[in-house]
Amino acid sequence: MTMARVMIVGGAGYVGSILCRELLERGYALVVVDRLYFGDIGLREIHDRVTLKMKDMRTLSESDFEGIDSVLNLGGLSNDPTAEHNPKANQEMNTVASITLAKLAKKAGVARYIFASSASIYDRGVFVEEDDVVLNEQSEVYPKAAYSTSKLEAEKGLLQLKDRNFCVVIVRKGTIYGFSPRMRYDLVVNTFVKNALLNGKVTAFYGGEMWRPLVDIHDVARAYHACLQAPSEKLNGELFNVSYKNFRISEVALRVSRALLDIGIPCEIEADYRYHGVRSYRVSTKKIKAILGWEAVVSIEESVKNMVEQIRTRGMTDFDNPRYYNIAWMKILEETQGITGAPRSIWEPI
Repeated sequence: MTMARVMIVGGAGYVGSILCRELLERGYALVVVDRLYFGDIGLREIHDRVTLKMKDMRTLSESDFEGIDSVLNLGGLSNDPTAEHNPKANQEMNTVASITLAKLAKKAGVARYIFASSASIYDRGVFVEEDDVVLNEQSEVYPKAAYSTSKLEAEKGLLQLKDRNFCVVIVRKGTIYGFSPRMRYDLVVNTFVKNALLNGKVTAFYGGEMWRPLVDIHDVARAYHACLQAPSEKLNGELFNVSYKNFRISEVALRVSRALLDIGIPCEIEADYRYHGVRSYRVSTKKIKAILGWEAVVSIEESVKNMVEQIRTRGMTDFDNPRYYNIAWMKILEETQGITGAPRSIWEPI
């Protein structure tokens, strides 16, 4: 039997590194496209089991998609600070390139295109109580931030490309937590764990009053696999929210603290009530459960304990290393480019 060939754009990243492992275990042949802004650490343990194309997602051609059955697009800038630091590159990658890749894939005969969107497009803020409701895939969205706006624009363009021979699926993920070989400490649960290990306390900004849908990185990988596996007639043109549960950040801090205490790590919780430009939103995952039978299974507590074990085992306790923080690392690359006088900006396509 011929293995299905899947292209993962951004496959060396935080989520991509785990997704590659998930799909390899299930027998897929993988082609990873990644510019390697953060290096290849996420792929080192599986490098000989994937085909790596070190390319910018903005410069792929139709020939890159030959022989590919499905595309999982996780590429682009992946959080608000990075998107706001360079809105032009954000728009080029998250919106324009995402749609262009789908057009190229469709022309090359790829059957399925799965796009990594974000539940942040549901952001309602924390000040209007009437807006504090659980939102589903049919709810109105009106994002204002550069990152979430670029994701919504990409969704709209991609859905116009679907037809009976080209299946388009949109996955709106909640805020992800959990360990990855390409580790990030700039996600809320991961940040809490890092701060607890570093100084014995976590801080809940705005008193932790805001809501956020959260999901473990392995559950996200399982959701993508479900979107690869299901018959196209069940999911073509569909939007799916992916989350474990909706939590107030204050509860997240408490759960992280208790999980750490279980493994002998004391942790204090501090509340900072100053305004920090917080986001707040809740989402429903009934649709993906009903259509694909997917539901998240990894709790915050389980993920935290595994995270600590992996961090210690792998020696990832250099918490100030900018490589673990998307915007900090991009600024380092930007500064290095300026010092060395490199002819091309790190934000330009290669």
